[in-house]
Amino acid sequence: RFIAKPCAINLGIQDSGPHRAQPNAILEKVFTSITKSPDGKRLEGLSKQLDWDVRKIQRWFRHRRNQDKPTTLTKFCESMWRFTFYLSIFFYGIRFLWTAPWFWDTRQCWYNYPFQPLTSRLYYYYILELAFYWSLMFSQFTDIKRKDFLIMFVHHLATIGLITFSYMNNMVRVGTLVLCLHDASDFLLEAAKLANYAKYQRLCDAFFMLFGVVFIVTRLGIYPFWILNTTLFESWELIGPYPSWWLFNGLLVTLQVLHVIWSYLIIRTASKALVRGKVSKDDRSDVESSSEEEDVTSNNTKGIFSTSSNGSNRLNGHVASGQWTGE
Repeated sequence: RFIAKPCAINLGIQDSGPHRAQPNAILEKVFTSITKSPDGKRLEGLSKQLDWDVRKIQRWFRHRRNQDKPTTLTKFCESMWRFTFYLSIFFYGIRFLWTAPWFWDTRQCWYNYPFQPLTSRLYYYYILELAFYWSLMFSQFTDIKRKDFLIMFVHHLATIGLITFSYMNNMVRVGTLVLCLHDASDFLLEAAKLANYAKYQRLCDAFFMLFGVVFIVTRLGIYPFWILNTTLFESWELIGPYPSWWLFNGLLVTLQVLHVIWSYLIIRTASKALVRGKVSKDDRSDVESSSEEEDVTSNNTKGIFSTSSNGSNRLNGHVASGQWTGE
């Protein structure tokens, strides 16, 4: 309200929503009481009742659905909040872990386990991350529904489960490595969205490409060969198969599967962007064009990216960039 909104206004982002549907009591009653997406049979009935062309009725329902979507200004403010959090928590984590012995030698995560001290800095790092991911979990149900809703839901569940489980079992050392690694790319994604909302397309594309590189390096390279290596093999060697070993590593492997899916989407988007010259619309998005002209455009240029208001992903939640305004 006091920081992001003035920044958006200074960048020329207007607080104007999508085209509003023409007032019609009959269609409004159908929309609110029966269905927001009428099938062909109902469209034919409404066409006869109103003496409207079927395409005109379809356009009315499309406008009516879109007018409930958040404005670009609202999305800019939400992305700026997530950008601020991700950037701050990432640098906090790097600063904290830089002096931690387990950052340089992952075997230190298991020495003297479970009798390892919980410092105040480590405690606040964990609590902040847990609170943020709980907020993403709840906001996902009020944000625009995405095609990757289930993947994001599983991601948030796995993340919250890992944070809580590792804290309860005092596996916080390896937990901090997982958290910091995941935060490394998220702020770049939010930066790409901010640039897109402000209509700085080249900057948006640059941030998105950088995000893609960092995401793939950290999630497909460092995560399996650094994090999974220590949780699967070094822990087994140093402390043996502790009772919760299977559950803990099961959650970590679940995250890795999600990383592979998102990396595929990112690579596909990047390849399309290179062909088109810019990052295009997110094919996860259920947002529709608000006019016939937009229909033609979206059919010809549909790509991968816009993001949900929850962030996350975020890809992390995690695919996004491009015509974020189409969300």
